[in-house]
Amino acid sequence: MSKVKTAFFCSNCGHESAKWLGKCPSCQEWNTFVEEVLDKGSNKEQNWNGYTDEKKIQKTIALSEVTSTEEKRIITKDAEFNRVLGGGIVPGSIVLVAGEPGIGKSTLFLQHGLMMNELSVLYISGEESEQQIKMRADRLHYKNDNFYLLTETSTQTIFQEIKKLKPQLVIVDSIQTLQSGLIDSSAGSVSQIRECAAEFQRFAKDTGTPVFLIGHITKDGSIAGPKILEHMVDTVLQFEGDQHYAYRILRTLKNRFGSTSELGIYEMTGEGMKVVSNPSEILIAQRDEQLSGSAIAATLEGLRPLLIEVQALVTQSVYGTPQRTVSGFDLRRLQLLLAVLEKRGGFHFGVKDVFVNIAGGLKVEDPSIDLAVICALLSSYEDKPLPSQVCFAGEVGLNGEIRAVNRIEQRIAEAEKLGFEKIIVSRFNKKSFNAKAFKIQVIALGQVQEVYQHFF
Repeated sequence: MSKVKTAFFCSNCGHESAKWLGKCPSCQEWNTFVEEVLDKGSNKEQNWNGYTDEKKIQKTIALSEVTSTEEKRIITKDAEFNRVLGGGIVPGSIVLVAGEPGIGKSTLFLQHGLMMNELSVLYISGEESEQQIKMRADRLHYKNDNFYLLTETSTQTIFQEIKKLKPQLVIVDSIQTLQSGLIDSSAGSVSQIRECAAEFQRFAKDTGTPVFLIGHITKDGSIAGPKILEHMVDTVLQFEGDQHYAYRILRTLKNRFGSTSELGIYEMTGEGMKVVSNPSEILIAQRDEQLSGSAIAATLEGLRPLLIEVQALVTQSVYGTPQRTVSGFDLRRLQLLLAVLEKRGGFHFGVKDVFVNIAGGLKVEDPSIDLAVICALLSSYEDKPLPSQVCFAGEVGLNGEIRAVNRIEQRIAEAEKLGFEKIIVSRFNKKSFNAKAFKIQVIALGQVQEVYQHFF
């Protein structure tokens, strides 16, 4: 037996060191090093290969000799999921999906596994029993005779079962519960997560079988485990949403086979996740009376245009320091816009409390909602409601100018589809579209002062 070797790993970034360090040289975090026992004994030297009978001989090859074939994707019955993945599941890809506890990760992927009748699907669970999964499957009302369950945490046993079954799709729930016999440390540790993910990566690439790894997140919202886990996989998806809302968002953080700015919206129901085909309708509140401090913004999430409601409340400050509170919007961006209004428009927001909210629990980073935020702030400041059939698309610069935004035609078309009569855009966007092609009235303005004069 060869000697057992121990090493120290940073629990934050996975940096390896031969000795304990107080400060990680890679991520600069303090007191994050933990000792892991690495079994470098005879088990490691056997080069265990439990998922294929064939031995693949690797050799150097010229790039010109590689035959390029069009990648065939597995198209699922969920259009949102296909778009988020970049057009369907790529054979041999490994996808990491992370999200908060109870957000619906297991439900979503159990549902997808049951929906794929034409494929042999293996669902590996280290967290739930067969009875729990069966109860959830009964609630979803999907039937699939090619759907198989395995409640196991040892990767050796899992790959022996995979070798017998030869599934066409593997779902692992979750990667933090798995344990490899090649490493003598507890499940969920840095070295175990890395080794288990590496084994599934080798399996996916050797056999061409797509693998979905469901993962946990830490309390600050980042994916649990070493950062190398995100580098090893082909695609990283974040499943997010507010526990108090029924809507869930599947967002792409990394994708080797498609766009990284895609987004899918689902509604959580008692019968599983339902696809929301027209999210603009749910993101705009239905209200009977006109109220001040509300504006509609035409934004883009990936390739999809969305119309969202921006709500603002401006009140006289009671405390010494005025409050600035945001939900779903960047606080520093709000402070910048308030400074522009104060300097260029002469509005005294310095003595006011300001609250901004994006309706529907959505988080928006698109700068094109600047104009809608400013109009919502001015509407609340003057206590005058904006016309209900008007929406906005424009970025606001430090000089108070309204800057052009990209893909303006898609935004205008979405506003027209939802029955809006007017859309306010930047004067510099005029060359990007033909106003006569749309029935909606397009108003092009150049300065924030012009917007104020137009509405107030």
